[in-house]
Amino acid sequence: MTLTHYLVLAGLVFLTGMVGFVVRRNALVMLMCIELMLCAVNIVFAAFSRLHGDAGGHVFVLMNFAVAASEAAIGLAILVEIYRRRRTVNVDDLKTLME
Repeated sequence: MTLTHYLVLAGLVFLTGMVGFVVRRNALVMLMCIELMLCAVNIVFAAFSRLHGDAGGHVFVLMNFAVAASEAAIGLAILVEIYRRRRTVNVDDLKTLME
């Protein structure tokens, strides 16, 4: 595969995540779409790292995976607590955090 193929794939994955984030109102789905967009960025890093023959991009992708895992864990913990208090994770119903 050429660099163009990787960039088109990353663009489609990012676009899918962005459309899902804008269209959906469920906070869990929105969190998953953010992770999908981050995955697209990782594809670009890996593609350019492969193009230049440098391992720095791959190392950055591995660090991004660690950050994404912690982000997902914290986000899910927050969503579980919101669901326990409000019985919904619809962002339209969650106008303020203090209610």
